[in-house]
Amino acid sequence: MKQNKWKHLKFEKYVFVLLLAIELIMSFTFLGFIHIDPISLTTAYIPIVVAGCLLGPLESTLIGLVFGLASMYKASALYVVSDDKIFSPLYSGNPIGSILLSVGSRVLFGFVIGYLFSIIKGRKYEKIGIWILSLISQWIHAFLVFIVMGACFPQLGYTGMSTFHMGINDALIALCCLFWVEVAYKIYHKERIQKYKDAVNQSLDDPYLSSKIVAISSGISFLIICIAIFSTGYFANRSTYMLKQHRVHVTRTIEIDLLHLQVQFLIAMLALDFILILTMLMIYQYMKYREYQGEIDFLTGVMGRRLFLQHCQNIQNDQRIHGHQGWFLFLDVDWFKQINDKLGHIAGDETLKKFAMFLKEQFEPYGAVGRVGGDEFAVMIEEEMSQEVLEKELEQFFQNISGIQKEVTVSCSIGVYRFKYPKTIKELLTKTDEILYEAKANGRGCFVIR
Repeated sequence: MKQNKWKHLKFEKYVFVLLLAIELIMSFTFLGFIHIDPISLTTAYIPIVVAGCLLGPLESTLIGLVFGLASMYKASALYVVSDDKIFSPLYSGNPIGSILLSVGSRVLFGFVIGYLFSIIKGRKYEKIGIWILSLISQWIHAFLVFIVMGACFPQLGYTGMSTFHMGINDALIALCCLFWVEVAYKIYHKERIQKYKDAVNQSLDDPYLSSKIVAISSGISFLIICIAIFSTGYFANRSTYMLKQHRVHVTRTIEIDLLHLQVQFLIAMLALDFILILTMLMIYQYMKYREYQGEIDFLTGVMGRRLFLQHCQNIQNDQRIHGHQGWFLFLDVDWFKQINDKLGHIAGDETLKKFAMFLKEQFEPYGAVGRVGGDEFAVMIEEEMSQEVLEKELEQFFQNISGIQKEVTVSCSIGVYRFKYPKTIKELLTKTDEILYEAKANGRGCFVIR
């Protein structure tokens, strides 16, 4: 089957990566934690809930994993309050228990919340279910954390019942979660966003979408990461130097904590940069898709001549398939002028629409279909296919188009050329045009393969 070059740019993947970056920012900045002595209240679980609502259990579980790893990293700093040290395998005295508490409980929360949302979707009262689940998600998160905490650190006296000791601050955070889930849900389901989603997830291959842009963006991202890493080490060193200049005794512990904070800042800034780059890629892709849509034949919905030939040229330039064999088909609707004259232009247009529809259904899974003239179409079969299989596909196509009009039997002449990659577009068109005229000379309503 034809490979979809948009596959790595699916809209849902954009949303997932965006939520992942937001989770990193929240986990490593004040946005994700509200400190009220002696504990910290977290809002960093909210991207997990949004992912569960919009995407599904897998995505929310993965973001839960990121939340858990970030929590474990932050708890491993020497300056954290004593109650938070149980989240660090370095200082809790129970490394396995800390990993289960920090990471395991958050991964489980991501799966549970995503699974519950998947059950709610499509139900009669879906919206009410989303509201309720968004509100109680904080208590679900707290319950799972307290359960693991009670099992791994029983000396602290926490159990699942500790969830119900949460106060007014927790209720405010729950309302905050409901607000952001509702905002995300409305934005995600807006008509414009759904149109953009369809654009990103469309099945046709866009030859105007440059892989060079993706490569350049990846290169820029790598450069930013390298610069940020070196900058982190530099500023950690300068911070230590500055404190010493002010006659502050900087111990090894303080140096480690300064570096620890710098790494948190680094990750948050990289996530922010990544959101910016991702947004630019999304805008670029949409602009190129709009350009691509402008090249689609308005009447038939298949590629126009320029777009189709550009696509064929791109395929010929693909080094990975050099030496492989493909097929190029040139089709001409038989006696189309007579159909127009006898049945009228509306019937003629309808004939072309249905002809293109059957052509797409039959051959688009194997390559690309284009309208290259008034009643002329072309097909590039991009993968290797035996002649026997091709002939069966052609016979089925002839059968399908014969019933397009009740008053006349619609047929076509087809020139089929088997070629070895790479070939010039001029050679493909010249060869198939010659074979097409041979098919017409044989009485039309047939195909000739060479």
